[in-house]
Amino acid sequence: MMQIAPIAVVGTFDSKSEEHLFLKENIEARGIGALTINVGTKAPCPFLPDFDLYHKICEENPEGRDGAIGIAIRLARRLVGELHRKGLISAIISAGGGTGTHLGTSIMRVLPLGVPKVMVSTVASRDMANVVGTKDITMMHSVVDLLGINSISGKILESAAGAVCGMVRCQWKPERKKKRIALSFFGFITPAAEQVKHSLEQLGYETVAFHANGTGGMAMEELAAEGHFHGILDLATHEFADEMMGGYCRGIGPQRLRPVPGKDIPRLVVPGGLDCAVLEFTRDNVPEEHKDRKLFFYDFRSAIRLSADETLSIARQLIERLNHGTKNTRILIPRAGWSEADREGGPLYDPGISEILIHQLRRGLDSQIEIIEAELHINDPDFARLASMTMHNMLDPVHAFSSKSHLK
Repeated sequence: MMQIAPIAVVGTFDSKSEEHLFLKENIEARGIGALTINVGTKAPCPFLPDFDLYHKICEENPEGRDGAIGIAIRLARRLVGELHRKGLISAIISAGGGTGTHLGTSIMRVLPLGVPKVMVSTVASRDMANVVGTKDITMMHSVVDLLGINSISGKILESAAGAVCGMVRCQWKPERKKKRIALSFFGFITPAAEQVKHSLEQLGYETVAFHANGTGGMAMEELAAEGHFHGILDLATHEFADEMMGGYCRGIGPQRLRPVPGKDIPRLVVPGGLDCAVLEFTRDNVPEEHKDRKLFFYDFRSAIRLSADETLSIARQLIERLNHGTKNTRILIPRAGWSEADREGGPLYDPGISEILIHQLRRGLDSQIEIIEAELHINDPDFARLASMTMHNMLDPVHAFSSKSHLK
């Protein structure tokens, strides 16, 4: 039988001791150990936990409640990270309201991808973008407030205990290890992503896709920094357009498209989706300021063609970021269009504006960054094959083919 390390039960035991003891007992009833960690800041723990940070928090003389919470998070992250590195915990679970959710998820984020993280929260039905961030945290709505155990809260907490126990018992592993390629994409270039994935798999790689929705791009960068990838095929850089225009896929951070710290990871960058920004309106409620633009109506979202000035601004951002990591970076540009709506006859087609970005990249990028231009549309099968082979050559330069013969 697989030996499973205990599950960390972390929470504010000064106010939620009954709930966390209930989680502990239900985990242990399923044959897995539970290790309790108190991060409460208001009063001593009413029972003896395995780790009680209350007194350590008090020793640092925090200024106000926010100061105490900051100290609690710092101390708990250090403790939980160390316990995991030593193989003493296999997962983490917590329960709480607004403050408890902030504490619990902030602590969970110290653990790497794949370590189960379950947060039972009274506020899980709200926008959790800033709470979950780029991590694989499972949010479970408590439905009722957490004030002791009753017939409803008990059922929710018992289900959460069962869920985290099931997670740590998972034993799936890939059949064999392959080199991994990170692939960014979004809806308007789905055919390209599907074909690139197929081509890379034919070449023997594993492809891990990320939705270019702000969070997805940042998750890709973080996992690359953790050493998960051998290469990055950045097919969809659309997030930069939405970040600038307040669009649906905004939310990128400062590390997007910058060199992966301490690693030399080949990166192939494609202007996928940089023709447009995706905003939340339909053909029935087009904002006045966008009525004169080229528009592509999609579903509850619509795409607006970027202007010349907006395109110039994005070009400058790409240049500034990419010039920080000139080694092993290439640009691949499909000159016939960058999204399904950006092709000859399409609603967003405007090669003159696209040329502004291309021209600026030629002028501003470091000469060490090769720019490859192909007379193809991003969703053409030939472009997918070219992108895949270019990525392959960057990973295996000894057997590189001449890409120039594939550009026409």
